[in-house]
Amino acid sequence: MPGKADLPEKICVVCQRVFHWRKKWQRVWQDVKYCSERCRRSRGKSIGEITVEQ
Repeated sequence: MPGKADLPEKICVVCQRVFHWRKKWQRVWQDVKYCSERCRRSRGKSIGEITVEQ
């Protein structure tokens, strides 16, 4: 099994964090834009609004 450093990675369009490939994204990796469900839901908000929302 490859290590985490060997997996493909992308940058989240909402929070700008780097995230790595996950097995559950295996078939749709080219369509994945967000690192988490929270970022997906917050896609229309600015970064400052996301941190205040906690």
